[in-house]
Amino acid sequence: MASVCAFLSAGYNLVLMLILLPLLGGLVMWLLRKYYASQVAAVALFGLANVFFCLALYLGGGATVFLPFSGYGFEGRFYSGGLTAVLPLFASVVALLLAVSSASFYRGKKEGGLFLLFFFVSVGFVNGALLSDNLPVMLVFWEGLLLSMSVLLLLGNLAKPRAAIKMLWISGVADLMLMLGVIITIRVAGQSNISMISHLPVEGLGAVGCVLMLLGALGKAGAVPFHSWIPLAAEDAQSPFLALFPAALEKILGIGLAIRIVTQIYDVQPGSGVSTFVMIVGAVTLFFGVAMALIQKDMKKLLSYHAISQVGYMILGVGSALPIGIVGALFHMMNHVLYKSGLFLTAGAIEKRTGTTDLRHINGLGKLMPLTAACFVVFGLAISGFPGLNGFFSKELVFDAALESNVVYYIVALVGAAMTAISFLKLGGAAFFGKLSLPQGVKHVKEAPVGMALPAVVLALLCVLMGVFNRVAHTVLLQPALGYTESFGGWPESPLLVALSIAALLLALVDHLYGRKKSGSALHSADHLHDAPVAKQIYAVAEAGKLDPYNWLTAAVNGFSRACMQIEKGVSWVYDKGVPGLVRGAAQLLHRASNGNLTRYLALAAGGLVCVAILFLIILL
Repeated sequence: MASVCAFLSAGYNLVLMLILLPLLGGLVMWLLRKYYASQVAAVALFGLANVFFCLALYLGGGATVFLPFSGYGFEGRFYSGGLTAVLPLFASVVALLLAVSSASFYRGKKEGGLFLLFFFVSVGFVNGALLSDNLPVMLVFWEGLLLSMSVLLLLGNLAKPRAAIKMLWISGVADLMLMLGVIITIRVAGQSNISMISHLPVEGLGAVGCVLMLLGALGKAGAVPFHSWIPLAAEDAQSPFLALFPAALEKILGIGLAIRIVTQIYDVQPGSGVSTFVMIVGAVTLFFGVAMALIQKDMKKLLSYHAISQVGYMILGVGSALPIGIVGALFHMMNHVLYKSGLFLTAGAIEKRTGTTDLRHINGLGKLMPLTAACFVVFGLAISGFPGLNGFFSKELVFDAALESNVVYYIVALVGAAMTAISFLKLGGAAFFGKLSLPQGVKHVKEAPVGMALPAVVLALLCVLMGVFNRVAHTVLLQPALGYTESFGGWPESPLLVALSIAALLLALVDHLYGRKKSGSALHSADHLHDAPVAKQIYAVAEAGKLDPYNWLTAAVNGFSRACMQIEKGVSWVYDKGVPGLVRGAAQLLHRASNGNLTRYLALAAGGLVCVAILFLIILL
């Protein structure tokens, strides 16, 4: 194995394979769109090959390679090592599982071939963005991913392009900030190769570049205020898209770049202005996302808000600029990809079998889909931070960093954890463990297809293993990738923090039981939180979209457009009617005055001289 890895890592062959192989794989998926068995085999083949090449690059110790045209004024430099070796490997494993599930979900659907085509194209763009050591080259792959996302979001929804349009606008603004930040960073550093940029001072122009790059990275990850397209996509898009992007690839790219900005490119210090700003963004993202998730009645939309909320924990860790926070952010990002992708796969299984994810029409599916229900329980406990599972250990690291930074951040994170547990108790109780109820017209529901069930089971097992063996994950993957020698794995050192986390979970259970008894159903168990004084008014504002910056911008643009239209009408009136009318009036006056009467001409001249004389006297006196 070592010799094979060394051979592959010897030149630019391996890097090119990681970029070109997924593109070729996507083309093969499209060509095999009518042959399900062959398509699944191709998905497995290309997915495993992508994992193998990433593993070879990782085990080979990384490599620095250049594209053939790099000597002609364009440096196509790619670097693998540390974080840039771990993230592609992790992304490739998740992509393989999601590709198998997507092939099963789209079986018999005409858009299945195109979905898998752009699925693998997206994987190629992700690999390129993660491995690019040159900032402009990274931007090329970064924007390529945006285009492939747009196509995937539109598939099967050409009549409802609103989510895709909104995503393009919001992501476009975030990407513009990233581009400006990159330009400033290149000017400050004097070069564009990331591996050769080290701890630039966060002051003056450097501070502007740092903040802009961070905003671009966090925007890609789905942070507030760049979040609002995600819940809309949950309404229009199908589950495989949501499992691939808001749950997985966007988090890997966005948080991965944010970590590199804070730990390598810029010298961001704990407690600094940039650190405080990022942590505030994280706290707002965390709380807003989970608060909106509480009141949702659709499974996909609830999960989409949690995809926003969970990124808040990652941002808190990154913003702390503390080693324990950075490790916690990276670990939580990886854990989130596992359980959130798994949760969207369970939603996809329900959507596949029932045709909907509206919790008002589906209840008690655990009896008919026991394997899917069991996987959901693991994912729900993991995202809620249940002790022993992977989400618990990564959250505790973030909690430690938040507490060390400011107790307010810790309180927000702890309250967010309790609200997360409440929402998943509600979701599980309604979808799987209540009284059986099926949508109208659906009489028979069976377990998810093998192609969808198997990836969910693997993801659930990984959630357990990453929790039980979290110290191994830290030792093998996380700390070497970040260059830290201190070990952060294992159980938290503070029994008090663990006790508070467990107390938050118990409080969530008590609240759920109270709400269920009060409302009479699991689906409405969180309604009392929605209808609480003050909260009800705030929710009304949020649900009306009045807290959405996109709507603010849209309203401002529309207002500016209307103002411009009124100005244009005014100018047109002046041009069409005002000036001609003025000219006609002057002409008529001149015509009346020019009647050939010499006496009148002399009188006018005399009157003019008198007026001039009077004016001079006023000036002289």
